[in-house]
Amino acid sequence: MKIVLATRNHGKIAELRRILDGFDIVGLEEFPSIGEVAETGVTFEENALLKAHAVAQGSGLPAVADDSGLCVDVLRGMPGVFSARWAGRHGDDDANLDLLLAQVSDVPQERLTAHFACAAALALPSGEERVVEGVLPGRLIRARRGGNGFGYDPIFVPDGEERTTAEMVPEEKDAISHRGRAFRALVPIVRELLTP
Repeated sequence: MKIVLATRNHGKIAELRRILDGFDIVGLEEFPSIGEVAETGVTFEENALLKAHAVAQGSGLPAVADDSGLCVDVLRGMPGVFSARWAGRHGDDDANLDLLLAQVSDVPQERLTAHFACAAALALPSGEERVVEGVLPGRLIRARRGGNGFGYDPIFVPDGEERTTAEMVPEEKDAISHRGRAFRALVPIVRELLTP
């Protein structure tokens, strides 16, 4: 059974292929007529569903999409769904990090708890849908560490760790990440709905 992952990111496609072994996972590069889907939702779940339904309708195949971000407790869960564009421009990791660190500069270190959250959605062309969530709890540090990962990884230390997620090799991060947890939780649902 072919499943379309609502991304052109080859890393995400490879990760989902490893997790959903036995299914034919393809990315949006096979469907050039499907454009970018505006993430107009106010929750990770809403955005994941928007993307999954648009791709399922555009491709005529089951589609998987995700949305994720960093939720800082003292900021009442922000940047949340605005994580990638917290400083104004989408995907400007350095600006996002600088702004977030400035916003929490006066917060005591012990109050810098946070978590990464990911909603992963499966949508079928019929309109049927399922959503699961994966969470990675941890804390923020005030100075960047590590050269792996992206986004907020250089300032995020998972619970039980002393390293940031940017100091971990990809396989270590994948094993505990919010996205990995969400995609792994989606596996039994995909098998239930798509296995004849």
